[in-house]
Amino acid sequence: MIIPLSEKLMEKKALPTDIVLSDTKTVLGHVKMDRSLYPGTFVDIDGQTYQILVRRHQYQLKLGRYYLHKAVVHVKQATIPEERTLLNGTWVIGDISCAYNARSELVRCAINPAGPCDDCIHYAALST
Repeated sequence: MIIPLSEKLMEKKALPTDIVLSDTKTVLGHVKMDRSLYPGTFVDIDGQTYQILVRRHQYQLKLGRYYLHKAVVHVKQATIPEERTLLNGTWVIGDISCAYNARSELVRCAINPAGPCDDCIHYAALST
């Protein structure tokens, strides 16, 4: 059987990835990921939504050289926040017009990390 070149490239780019629940260290699954998973990204596994906290790479020594062997992502159960804004290609949580917003995928702000931003008494408009 002949595999088209594009499929060969996809197989080569697909990285074996272990998905681990962060608090209990339970392995949720082993998948071949064809895209990069960065902290803050939300993934669905068996109907449950998880947020990636950490991504690590494991290397293997072969013939005197190290090769990327697999990735391990640590996740936590989460719900996708309603208050999200795309900022410079990254989804950030909360109201980005607030000076206290962390501009992060993981943390809303230092003052009110649980949110919501609506009617927050600590809101301060971002100065330009």
